[in-house]
Amino acid sequence: MQPIAISCGEPAGIGPEIAVAAWEVLKSEIPLIWLGDPQHLPRGTPYHPATDPADIHPFKLTVLARDFGGPATPGQPDPAHAKGVIAAIADAVALVQSGAARAVCTAPIHKAALIDGADFAYPGHTEYLAALAGTDQVVMMLACDALRVVPTTIHIPLAEVRNTLTASLLTDTLLITHAALRRDFGIAKPRIAVAGLNPHAGEDGKMGNEEIEMITPVLSALRAQGMDITGPLSADTMFHAGARKNYDVAICMYHDQALIPIKTLDFSGGVNVTLGLPFIRTSPDHGTAFDIAGKGVADATSMIAAIRMAAKMADARD
Repeated sequence: MQPIAISCGEPAGIGPEIAVAAWEVLKSEIPLIWLGDPQHLPRGTPYHPATDPADIHPFKLTVLARDFGGPATPGQPDPAHAKGVIAAIADAVALVQSGAARAVCTAPIHKAALIDGADFAYPGHTEYLAALAGTDQVVMMLACDALRVVPTTIHIPLAEVRNTLTASLLTDTLLITHAALRRDFGIAKPRIAVAGLNPHAGEDGKMGNEEIEMITPVLSALRAQGMDITGPLSADTMFHAGARKNYDVAICMYHDQALIPIKTLDFSGGVNVTLGLPFIRTSPDHGTAFDIAGKGVADATSMIAAIRMAAKMADARD
């Protein structure tokens, strides 16, 4: 079985230590390879330097070593490492594209260091991965055992949501999500719940017209194509336990509408999944955590969940 490729992420953050912690839990379950500079791994990590991704060591972390040019100081990102961090992501993607790995799991990056050190031109991981794949439209999903959510608009100010939220964007988001649930999650007929933009989903136009003028026509058109969609629904009643039994994914209109419920339900175990790529990519749903890096207290729960989800998605595609 081909391994899951883990890109190192920001060396001064918790990425290296949670990768090692995840490997210790999963080494007998899922073959893994780590791409990065081995001197950035926690001291004492048993690792196996390899040039062939198929050369998985049974008792040591298999490392496809990259020389980043110097050590990393926990909590202090160094722009000199930027090119190495970016190359590790690109190399992990290349392994999946060649068939040498089953999926990519990315550790958190620090955008400022990448910009300062390598003029990184992308808002984040997702956009860079889309560029590597030659894909125009991708979707961010956050998933845990209790809930899957997709924000239609993502990292933009709330004041810009209304102008960014178009019928075309909502349609693309729904189509990509529907296709991914079938292909990557093995759900033959996905049930999709869609939140309204306004309180009480606009309450028949009394609290906003976006549901009437834009959201409802999009949902009606997709229902006519055979998709199982409910909504637009009032977001404040969508996420209790009884409501969650009625859908496989909740499509939300903006960032916090989607992320608050999932982070409330499972703060440590959420996984970031990029839908719409030709390969599988997951990531832990947290950042670099510079404040605790190198202290041995980082929680690897989300990284473990991300690797397991990547493996399950790969199984669904096989």
